[in-house]
Amino acid sequence: MQNPRLGQIEEFLKLRRIAMVGVSRDPKDFSRLLFAELLKRGYEVTPVNPNADFIGNSRCYPRLSSIEAAPDGVLVMTPRSQTPQVCDDAIAIGVRRLWMYRAIGHGSVDPEAAEKCRRAGIDVIEGHCPYMFLENVAWYHKAHGSVLSFLGKYPSRTTAA
Repeated sequence: MQNPRLGQIEEFLKLRRIAMVGVSRDPKDFSRLLFAELLKRGYEVTPVNPNADFIGNSRCYPRLSSIEAAPDGVLVMTPRSQTPQVCDDAIAIGVRRLWMYRAIGHGSVDPEAAEKCRRAGIDVIEGHCPYMFLENVAWYHKAHGSVLSFLGKYPSRTTAA
């Protein structure tokens, strides 16, 4: 797994049209909280979940390939086992940036799928939580970043190793 560069994350967060794959139907799920936060910050977030027609007030799509207009980027919040299919769809629709979410454990990160995306020209972020990089968030999101920094796992401005 490659540690992302801070610049990659900043570029992803500059995107305005993001598909969020794996958004839960449960309004109390973490993915729904992040989805709502991104909407609140002005992102155009398209939810993707094959088991929902709507997430909140937003039309939900079963797969990335079902979305009429390809998003600028994709945030993957699926179980790791589903990440390869999401990546195949992202490649097929011409996505340029993809973020595989991870806070604890493997999250959505699949190194082989990430490498396949890179070979297809997609800029991939493997791991981390977008909350850590947003302005004006709860202290515990920043604390998460501080712990990673202490452990030497926080993204740097230099090229990933």
